[in-house]
Amino acid sequence: MYLGLDFEKKLDGFHLCVRYEGEARRIGILGASGCGKSMTLRSIAGIERPDSGSIRLGERILFDSGKKIDMRPQERRVGYLFQNYALFPSMTVEQNIMAGLKGPKADKLRRAREMMRAFQIEGLGKRRPDELSGGQQQRVALARIMAYRPEAVLLDEPFSAMDYFLKERLRLEMIQVLREYEGLSILVTHDRDEAYQLCDYLLLMHEGQIIAEGPVKEVFAKPRTVEAARLTGCKNISRIRPLGPHLVCAEDWGNLQLTVAEEVSPEITHIGIRAHDFFPASAERSPTGELSSFGTFPSSNKPVNLIPVEEPALTELPFEWYVVLRNGLWWKIPKDIHSHDFQGGIPPSLSVDPSAIMLLQSDPERLD
Repeated sequence: MYLGLDFEKKLDGFHLCVRYEGEARRIGILGASGCGKSMTLRSIAGIERPDSGSIRLGERILFDSGKKIDMRPQERRVGYLFQNYALFPSMTVEQNIMAGLKGPKADKLRRAREMMRAFQIEGLGKRRPDELSGGQQQRVALARIMAYRPEAVLLDEPFSAMDYFLKERLRLEMIQVLREYEGLSILVTHDRDEAYQLCDYLLLMHEGQIIAEGPVKEVFAKPRTVEAARLTGCKNISRIRPLGPHLVCAEDWGNLQLTVAEEVSPEITHIGIRAHDFFPASAERSPTGELSSFGTFPSSNKPVNLIPVEEPALTELPFEWYVVLRNGLWWKIPKDIHSHDFQGGIPPSLSVDPSAIMLLQSDPERLD
């Protein structure tokens, strides 16, 4: 379904400026707290009114300041899942689901019971929200939204207040719900894993603006800008000084020289390396005992970048080791929950394939 966003809203010390149009089915808006994600969602739903611009869903114009169109939230056919689910505390589950429906009571009750079966909450119809678990409350809230067949579903940080176990289980349930839903879904989150799991298309938001967009896997593979790389979880980012078409000096990593796969164009100011993209390499020494510039990639004889491992700091997590090199680079290594020794010891050097080094531009200036 087509979604067109072209609007602005000024708040105290904050300027929201949103530009997007496309027909992606499951959209994620990923950004840090306070960047304007929820305000964007509330503007689409009609809870907040932009100062200017337009919002279009399919063939319908939900808002257009120039044409003086501003549909009421009830007319927009948009379902909004709030962070706290916004269930009516004095109503039963059945009554909560029926609350947004129109028509004879018998028809509303029939639809409510259909949705309870669909969301596996059939035995909870007479309970009130305070008698439900967090997961059950979320199912009731989703059933209430889906009951009136909205054209779009807006999900505002739906897992933010949950513990880790419940969050993981409900994510899997939500994936199935969104796969079966034929309309548009928009998920707002600050969690990159949620965005990756639940969305097909990703908008990265920073300080009130969309700074990058594209299919989820493409955005993660090539974030293009420094802030986009940070938002997708890149821990290693350094300013660079170009030394050649494919050679750079990483100024924030002790002036480390690295070969990159893509040609370094004039607008490239930084590089990024994912913490999982390093691998152990045997350091080949010159006759004088100095480290050479390259190691060997495990699957071929292709020379790749060699990074000396000196005075590393080692931290154990349940399923990962964090190794922080003296020059500030992070290396993450998967581990077994039952193993507490670093298998094979710390290698003398690491390598990274040139194709795994991301070329990044500085973040664009705000359009205030």
